[in-house]
Amino acid sequence: MGFEIKLKDGQTFSCESTQTLIEGAVQNGVFLDHSCLTGRCSSCKFKVIKGETVTGSEELPLSLEEKNQGYILGCVRKPVSDIELEAEDLSQYGFSNPVTTPAKINTIKSLSTEIIQVNLRVPPNQKVNFLEGQYLNVLWNGIKRSYSIASPTNSSEIELIIKKYEGGAMSAYWFGQAKPNDLLRLEIPKGTFFLRNHSDKDTLVFLATGTGIAPIKSILESQSNQDKLALFKRVIVLWGMKYEKEIFWKPESAKIEFIPVLSRESQPKQYVQDVIGNLDLDISKSVIYACGSDQMIQEAKKNTLELGLNSNHFYSDAFVASN
Repeated sequence: MGFEIKLKDGQTFSCESTQTLIEGAVQNGVFLDHSCLTGRCSSCKFKVIKGETVTGSEELPLSLEEKNQGYILGCVRKPVSDIELEAEDLSQYGFSNPVTTPAKINTIKSLSTEIIQVNLRVPPNQKVNFLEGQYLNVLWNGIKRSYSIASPTNSSEIELIIKKYEGGAMSAYWFGQAKPNDLLRLEIPKGTFFLRNHSDKDTLVFLATGTGIAPIKSILESQSNQDKLALFKRVIVLWGMKYEKEIFWKPESAKIEFIPVLSRESQPKQYVQDVIGNLDLDISKSVIYACGSDQMIQEAKKNTLELGLNSNHFYSDAFVASN
């Protein structure tokens, strides 16, 4: 049975009772915010204005207050009536439908004891399109893992920044077996983390922990984003790592305020989500993009909302463990 899903701009699409809201949207060519599709990252958090949905998930990323206010996670919710959602169709930004393509490893480079950079090439006749900030899935030997794309879309190679996880099945491959010319398959692109239009804001703040710098690197190095970035009076990058020696990248533009936050080299320990409160910001004219650990994102959102940020001006992509 199909139900009508109405968005805040008046656009509608049909969603079957057997489909999640995200699945129904995608089937109808509508792009709603999402990332992990497993109910663990909160990218697809929407407020239900009218109607009823059901889920078998606990929706752990949502606070009790958010649940009481009518917020749901669209990737695990199915409709049981017509729905009115406080959500927008992102199709205007030029999303591409995901494709599955073969890819070969070009190079593997060590960035630290726990992080490598892997550059991939796809067949010359296979053009892949993505928005800087999106991620892809790598399929190898029956395993599927998600990685943010660290390179801009006009690059000749697809760059990934990969962290080692002890006991991880895919980590065992990346850090013990992978070699140039290995054949992989990619599902690309995925997710809705990308730089939007913010003509009414004058400060853009990026927050990252660990390999969460990858999509931010992609966004900042994108040629197509330079006009958007130039509209901001300030662009700030806060990147959390343990030690200075782990900082393997910094922005090319001197106009970007780049602030490494080193938790093991600061007394007392400092974290990205704490440092943002020390910045001299007009929070009402700021927009924040956060990528990395779920803990950082949840705490950063809480801290910035307490400072007066509108929750609609906080965008995030949480890296959640595979198992």
